Amino acid sequence: MLGNEVSGDGSGRRALILVENLSVPFDRRVWQECTTLRDAGWTVHVICPQGSKRDTEPEAEIDGVRIHRYPLRAATGGPAGYLKEYGSALWHTARLARKVGPVDVVHACNPPDLLFLPALWLKRRGARFVFDQHDLVPELYLSRFDRGEDLLYRAVCALERRTYRAADVVLATNESYRDVAIRRGGRRPEDVFVVRSAPAIERFQPVPPELELKRGKPHLLCYLGVMGPQDGVDYALRALAKLRDELGRTDWHAVFVGSGDAFDAMVELSRQLGLDDQVQFTGRIPDADLVRYLSTADVCLSPDPRNPLNDVSTMNKVLEYMAMGRPIVSFDLKEARVSAGEAALYASADDEAEFAELIALLLDDPEKRARMGKIGQERVSGPLSWRNSQASLLAAYAAACRDHTPVSAADQVRTGKRQRS
Repeated sequence: MLGNEVSGDGSGRRALILVENLSVPFDRRVWQECTTLRDAGWTVHVICPQGSKRDTEPEAEIDGVRIHRYPLRAATGGPAGYLKEYGSALWHTARLARKVGPVDVVHACNPPDLLFLPALWLKRRGARFVFDQHDLVPELYLSRFDRGEDLLYRAVCALERRTYRAADVVLATNESYRDVAIRRGGRRPEDVFVVRSAPAIERFQPVPPELELKRGKPHLLCYLGVMGPQDGVDYALRALAKLRDELGRTDWHAVFVGSGDAFDAMVELSRQLGLDDQVQFTGRIPDADLVRYLSTADVCLSPDPRNPLNDVSTMNKVLEYMAMGRPIVSFDLKEARVSAGEAALYASADDEAEFAELIALLLDDPEKRARMGKIGQERVSGPLSWRNSQASLLAAYAAACRDHTPVSAADQVRTGKRQRS
């Protein structure tokens, strides 16, 4: 529970969180926001897609949070596939929002920057709109599709502007995103709140290392995260090939944990580079197995290449590596340095040879690895902890609801009875 000074802030109020990109509670940031609001007295509803292997039920109430899920097929075939996916998501979101009924706050998480449409419908019915900007969609578009600033790029820029304009309050994941909201979105500084993503510490508790996970090698390297076109798994694989071929290092096994629309291509690239005997792809795995790998890893990899999106984005995997006390090798990105500080070594942007050299340096220096791991844990439990983000989230909700009568109370006046939650 939160402290007494905020525990009752949401008493009698209802929040509806809209998510299209992931199911809930699989989306860890959204789930932390849900439980923070619940503990502050809010009744929390979520509308999101169903997962394929988890979060599959259409309706669920988990730890007091009410989740409404809809079937959604992920996009294939480029931009046209995304239009089909997003059209289906909007239809289901509007359908389920009517079922939820009146709310005090509608909280829309991008991508895509289309959820302002159901949010505006709810805003006209008395809700305040909180825009939770997980990604800079124009930069995401440029990083995923090599099409330049074409008509679709201009369209996603326009949708971002419409979303900023419609929101009462904006949540930014870091100071770089906050600057974009103010500079590009025209938002007042006092209406933009930094709510940093942070790992759930209880999920990342180290366990004794298991040497068998190293497959007979002295060292284990680990990558954790999404495998999309912008995530740099190909850079990591080429760096590992250089580690073996140019630096003569074969004293390692590498495991890549996670999935995404580039997964099959990355498995094929690993085969083409002749890394089959040293690189393992697990796909998505249960938390307990993830903790086993991270507890055994000697070095963790954050190979996101520098581009307009990655340079200013906070990478969840970096924070999760830090929570587990693992040293990191990263490319030199602005927000990577803000997050990791001295818990990481930084190769020049997109320099795979230097990335490989820094891996080798850490493999040869166990004392340095231990120091870096300790720094990371201290940062995640201190200035980067979710406790600080909780306070900022609740401050944002308080700002959004200032001078706003709870919709449940207003409903009671109109109908003579209290709205069921």
